[in-house]
Amino acid sequence: MFSLSSFRAQFGQVLHLHESPHRTALAFAIGVFIAFSPHYGFHTVSVFFFAWLFRLNYVAVFLGSVVNNPWTVLPILAGTLYAGLFVLGMPQRPPVNWQTIQMENLWNILSPYLFPFILGGCLLGLLSAFIAYPLMLFFIRRCHVSKNYDS
Repeated sequence: MFSLSSFRAQFGQVLHLHESPHRTALAFAIGVFIAFSPHYGFHTVSVFFFAWLFRLNYVAVFLGSVVNNPWTVLPILAGTLYAGLFVLGMPQRPPVNWQTIQMENLWNILSPYLFPFILGGCLLGLLSAFIAYPLMLFFIRRCHVSKNYDS
C-alpha cells in the first residue's frame, strides 16, 4: 500500500546519505544543469564525471539529470534555442526547409542555430539549477532524509 510514510522511507533508502542536505540538493541541481546542457548523448557520462569530480552523490545527480527525458526533450530543445535567440537579440530566423537538407549542406543550414542553442542551454540550465537547489533542499529537509546532519 502506498502512503506518504512509505514514500519517505523509500526515498531515504534511495538517497541514503553521509552528507548534508546542502550537498545533496547541490548534486541534484548539478544534475538539472546537465539535463539542460546542449551536449546530447553525453548526459550520462557527464553525470558520472561530475559526481566523481566533486565527490557528489551519484543518485542525486542522476535524478536531477532525468529532468530531460522523452516527454520533456522537445520543450527543452525548443526552449534552449529560443532563449538563446532572445538573449542574442537575433530576429526569428526563417524555418528550416527539412526537405532540402542533405549531408552535404547540413552544417550550412543548421550552423546559425548552434551558438544560440548552446547559449540558451547554458542559461536555462543555470536558471533551472538555481530553482532546483532550494526546492530540493526544502524537500530533503521536509522529508527528514538526513536529519542527523547540519546544513
